[in-house]
Amino acid sequence: MKPILLVIGTVWPEPNSSAAGFRMMQLLNLFLNNGWDVAFASTAAESEYSSDLNYAGITKKSIELNSSTFDEYIKTLNPDVVIFDRFMTEEQFGWRVTENCPQALRILDTEDLHCLRKERERAWKKGRDFQPDDMLSSETAFREIASIYRCDLSLIISEYEMKLLNDLFDIKQERLAYTPFLFDPVDDDAFANLPKFEKRSDFVTIGNFLHEPNWNSILWLKEEIWPLIRKQLQGAKLHNYGAYPSNKVMQLHNDKEGFLIHGRADSAEHVIKQARVLLAPLRFGAGLKGKLTDAMQCGTPSVTTSVGAEGLNGEYRWPGFVADSADEIATAAVKLYQDSVIWHKAQQSGKVIINKRFSANLHGEELMRRIDAIRADLKYHRKRNFIGNMLTHHHHASTKFMGKWIEEKNRVK
Repeated sequence: MKPILLVIGTVWPEPNSSAAGFRMMQLLNLFLNNGWDVAFASTAAESEYSSDLNYAGITKKSIELNSSTFDEYIKTLNPDVVIFDRFMTEEQFGWRVTENCPQALRILDTEDLHCLRKERERAWKKGRDFQPDDMLSSETAFREIASIYRCDLSLIISEYEMKLLNDLFDIKQERLAYTPFLFDPVDDDAFANLPKFEKRSDFVTIGNFLHEPNWNSILWLKEEIWPLIRKQLQGAKLHNYGAYPSNKVMQLHNDKEGFLIHGRADSAEHVIKQARVLLAPLRFGAGLKGKLTDAMQCGTPSVTTSVGAEGLNGEYRWPGFVADSADEIATAAVKLYQDSVIWHKAQQSGKVIINKRFSANLHGEELMRRIDAIRADLKYHRKRNFIGNMLTHHHHASTKFMGKWIEEKNRVK
């Protein structure tokens, strides 16, 4: 009999809208390829951009918050592993999973550390440098770290975040699994046939506009960085792509300035391949930036910030430039755009990073090995997690009765 995975998602995966959606499909496919039956459940409404999970061989289930109908569903499904796609989902459904399927291995996929992203944003808005200790008084951190402790294993996408959890929050390595993006090796022939330097033109940036770090970077480009670039490259254009552009985003469009807002790209790969340089001036954020690995795979050098590059290149040379001020970013962007020698070296660096740092075989096999090992001795693994057991006891008691109270209140209505 095949083992069963249940993923409880905050939203239905949209791999063409965000790196989080793309990453989720990588995880689902990893389990499918290892012979698991996979089910995906969510309280959210599907959009026209949601992935066709049925076509991929995944069973879908719409679920409700604060409803015992979920209890019946999960008891019938009886999964071997349950993945919560963010800590908020674990808060909502973790106690129900524990109560109805106590034998199921509970995994938190953090996507990125929300507390890191939130505190970096808070520090930026206050005009000061972020310090890791900022998270020690963060309400988001209280909730997120508690969720990590309550789960049997947490998937961490960035080495920087792994170290942060080890050093700052004293979370043991045995409770964490470094699981970055999972890519197949770049095909040498396909890479050699990418559009050449001379055939490419203009700059591109891409990212879901609902994601605050992306929106902030677009404003920085518009107000400071792009005018500096445009002054030196008067005919150049910046093509801004992203899912879910609001009116305030569309109002930034200006043909005369060469600052073009296009909204959602039909193919992110196509628009990135046509550009000579990708810009990603992120002033805050967390996790790994999918736009930058997309650029590496498309042979498009990039200019980003220290936050943007975090966790990506390791010991390897960045495929372009990393800079943290508007002047430095603009200078680097112009140099990369004009110098074909620097550009070609950067392009090759991106290929190396994809192949050396994000091997689907290496990281996928390691994750499945960790899961098998914990499942083989789950009782001992949980016994060693005293803090998690303590948090589970208190959190699940309060959340359980709050959920039942809400359910009863809704029934009376």
